[in-house]
Amino acid sequence: MAEQAHDTPESLPVTSSAPADLPEKQESLAREVLTALEREGIPYAVAGAFALLEHTGICRTTKDLDLFLTAESSSAAISFLQRRGFECEVCDPVWLAKVHRENFFVDLITGMSNATISVEDSWIRRARPASVLGIQTRVLAPEELLVSKLFVMRRERFDGADIAHIVYGTQGKLDWGRILQLAGEHWEMLLWALILFRYVYPAKSDYVPAVVWQELLAKFTKQISEPDRQARFRGSLIDDNMFAIDVNDWGLENLLEEYRARRLSKIAPVAERLCG
Repeated sequence: MAEQAHDTPESLPVTSSAPADLPEKQESLAREVLTALEREGIPYAVAGAFALLEHTGICRTTKDLDLFLTAESSSAAISFLQRRGFECEVCDPVWLAKVHRENFFVDLITGMSNATISVEDSWIRRARPASVLGIQTRVLAPEELLVSKLFVMRRERFDGADIAHIVYGTQGKLDWGRILQLAGEHWEMLLWALILFRYVYPAKSDYVPAVVWQELLAKFTKQISEPDRQARFRGSLIDDNMFAIDVNDWGLENLLEEYRARRLSKIAPVAERLCG
């Protein structure tokens, strides 16, 4: 059999422990936003590459700074930052706003784009003290960071390796009850990610406690042995592009649309302020 060619574009990230330098203008914007939010006392937690570095030691070149906030805090942050002269844009009231200067950004994130999981006050309370770009602040706890990546499983972006690295980097010393709670009805996504971890690190299966394996596998076995014939199609929650044919041509449910509509109705007053 002919050996398959593998495309390895230079733009794809490569994991490393080597420090990554931000462009000067990106770092300046990030520092200014962090300093402003700290002085104003707006609750948030740093996520993304900086939180991953804190919990795993992995350095990653990043084009922006990810901040997690509740919808209410995001609205307050946008209003405050605009008054301070920052350019702000609400890209999607369900989950994302951006503070930008030229081609550099700070992302204000209030949950997953598919609206399955949203940032709550407890996420911010549980954040860990850390220094980010010389600013004393907080990063997401590893449990919230892990769960925030459960649905980043699209064709063009896959965070399964990040989840495996969080488990490996913490040696499994995680609040697994918290992780199970946050995953909730989407526990199968967690099981999928943990099976990937087990495949990658077979000698470290015990980093995931036996009781967690048993609970998830027991639920999975029950679902397989007693399938719910009324269970709804969930592909659009993972990737609405790759599963578009299921919705558009085959007439299956668009659960993504329902989740997002439900989230928008819940934060309607905040969304109106954000978009107004």
